[in-house]
This record gives sequence, structure tokens and C-alpha cells, in this order.
Amino acid sequence: MTTATSITVRVPLTIRHRPGRKTVVTPMTDGAAPVTTRADPALVKALARAFRYQRMLDEGRYANITEMAVAERLERGYLGSLLRLTLLAPGLVEAILEGRQAEGVTLPALLEPFPAEWAVQREALAIPQSRHPGGQQRTGRPG
Repeated sequence: MTTATSITVRVPLTIRHRPGRKTVVTPMTDGAAPVTTRADPALVKALARAFRYQRMLDEGRYANITEMAVAERLERGYLGSLLRLTLLAPGLVEAILEGRQAEGVTLPALLEPFPAEWAVQREALAIPQSRHPGGQQRTGRPG
């Protein structure tokens, strides 16, 4: 005969309410401040979806975006706008994921047409040019 035992784990944390989202704030441990991010959840989610949908197209799961839109129950125009996010400069994607994007870089703004050239994107979206490890600056061209 076994008896059920339960364990209660208490984790001290604070939930901060911000417009449209809740943030969990953990206490300081070993004198180190908690790691916080200002990443916009809507932008992060849209980027994740965009790259997921693009991967499905690349793998041949769907023949085109019209077929994908029907299967995923999305409006074709919205899906096209989401897929365009995969054309953002890597530095801009990185800045969004780290919460370092300029204030005006919001999901509605990014769903509008934007320049294809990475250098022009940085200027238009007010993102400072970042550097790759090793000191090489990113150019506006892939590869």
C-alpha cells in the first residue's frame, strides 16, 4: 500500500499588469537582478508564425499561399503580410526578439509594406546597424 504525498513549492514572484499583457518578475538571486525583456509579444508571435508558415511552404506542405490560407483558416492578404516579415533584416528580427526595436516598430506598422533592402529597412525603421561577431558589419544584401 502506497500513500500519496504532495509537495508544495513556493516561488516568490510578482505579476506586473501592463496594458494587454502580464509580466512575471522573479526576485533577485545571488545578488543578480532578474532578466527582463521588453520584447513585444505580438511582434514575437507574428515573427514565429511567419517563419513557421514560410517553412511549411518551403517544405512543400502547401503549393501556394492561397492553399495555405484556406487550410490555416486565415485571410490570404493577412497571410501574405505575415510572410513578408520573413524578409526583414536579420538585425531587425534580432532587435525585435530582444525588445530593442524602435518605439514605432509595432505589428500594425510591420504589416504595412516595407522596403526589401536591409539597409533601407534599418533607416526606415530607425534601427541602428549592428555588427556580427568578429566585427563585420551587416550589409543590405543576403549571403
